[in-house]
Amino acid sequence: MRTATITQAKNGLSALIDRVRAGESIVILDRGTPVARLEPILGRGDTEGRLRRLERAGLVRVGVTSPQIEALLEPGPAIGAGSSAVEALIDERRTGR
Repeated sequence: MRTATITQAKNGLSALIDRVRAGESIVILDRGTPVARLEPILGRGDTEGRLRRLERAGLVRVGVTSPQIEALLEPGPAIGAGSSAVEALIDERRTGR
């Protein structure tokens, strides 16, 4: 949770509001003592705000095109007789394919 002093909140309220819109909570301090908290109205269920916050942090990239549903509906590769799906997955992860 981010903190800001009263002076910082007064001088940079717009920036703090942008952070709150992105899903962050901000505690306002008066001489080191918490006196208020800015939180998004939608609460923690705000998926859009979370995505924007994660995107700004460089942790995710939000897609710009719609997902290719057809690719998900196609059958996956066949596993040969006597093979295990788990072994195939472990092998794929080892080889980096």
